[in-house]
Amino acid sequence: MAGHIQDRWYRTEPTDNGGTRRVKTDRYGTGMRYRARYVGPDGTEKSKSFPDRQKRLAEQWLTQTAADMSSGTYRDPRAARITFQQFAEKWVATHTTEVNSREAAERRLRLHAYPYIGTRPLASFQPGHIRGWLGELETNVPSESHRRIIFGSVSSAFGAAVDDGLIVRNPCKARSVQRPRPQPGRVLPWPVERIRAVREALPPRFRLAVDVGSGCGLRQGEVFGLSGDELDETAGWLTVTHQLKRIRGKYVFAPPKGRKVRDVPLPESVARAIREHAAHFEPITVTLPWRTLDGPPVTKKLFFSGTRGEHVRVSYFNDFTWKPALAAAGVIPEPAAGERYAAASEDGMHALRHFYASVLLDAGESVRALSQYLGHSDPGFTLRTYTHLMPSSEHRTRQAVDALFGPPVEHPDGPQTAQAA
Repeated sequence: MAGHIQDRWYRTEPTDNGGTRRVKTDRYGTGMRYRARYVGPDGTEKSKSFPDRQKRLAEQWLTQTAADMSSGTYRDPRAARITFQQFAEKWVATHTTEVNSREAAERRLRLHAYPYIGTRPLASFQPGHIRGWLGELETNVPSESHRRIIFGSVSSAFGAAVDDGLIVRNPCKARSVQRPRPQPGRVLPWPVERIRAVREALPPRFRLAVDVGSGCGLRQGEVFGLSGDELDETAGWLTVTHQLKRIRGKYVFAPPKGRKVRDVPLPESVARAIREHAAHFEPITVTLPWRTLDGPPVTKKLFFSGTRGEHVRVSYFNDFTWKPALAAAGVIPEPAAGERYAAASEDGMHALRHFYASVLLDAGESVRALSQYLGHSDPGFTLRTYTHLMPSSEHRTRQAVDALFGPPVEHPDGPQTAQAA
């Protein structure tokens, strides 16, 4: 690295005898005296100023900069002055191709990160700053699982800054920074009586949603996006190819979550329910953009429709159809006059998927197969979520141990009796 130190208080002039002499400049005695200069990897000149009597520090800084460039740990000091918010706003616009994911990350950062750490330059962050921010977050966001998601977005932004060469390390990954822990809890599947009660409480045109959700494990958007071209009744399979997805208040057809097109066994009972539903409520033809609001139009013939003959609007369905059915079935309380229904985050349509998982595990289905049917990207996630529902493991354990260490079992008609005779 070609670098040198400029003395702003003196300049060198030639003398008449061919030598040189130092002459005070107009800046003598004011401002920073030394300016350490070098050419960075991008070919542009960089510099840093030092006060009087700190020339040695300037030389050390140049030496360290040269060592960082040789070892690959060099970071552009100008780039590192960009604030967290400036970088994160650019990062969040490009870190995923899913519009909903971008909007969710942008909202988390805007509400819970920028007001506290947004104006701090990236290079100035220390683990203590993250610990302090987490303290503020704990005060303002009661849910630990929500704090964990927010922390993940912030950590991902810092990780991208490391990848881009703006900072050396991610302050969120320091040992002293404790990531919010996920809330302990187990999935509690609905009993079949509740499934039936909620189904009965729904308007007839929506009862099939319970059959498909609990009988095939589809997500809500996949249920209301169900179309005839996804069914193969002869072979007994349902191919989940798309979902009905809401983006900024409008709807599109999109691939299933994680873009995982999957095949799910189609039980005859569910196929029969679909046929009966179609006989009473004729499927409707719907044309929507594909994936994004400006995507190419795609036409599907949907089994589910609203009362006005359009596709189901999920937010309206949740508030004005699903929750009243939950209340009628005794799952949530009826609201007082003029009040809204209580939150039912644990009793949304996702509860039907949990019921489906519990039924399959109780029947002895493998975790790997269940993971494929649910559309999970990792069977380990399926195992962690539903391992407590796997049947008879405790019973088998007791039997195995009792067989080894328990008292001998008398068999009056067994081989011992025959030998004694």
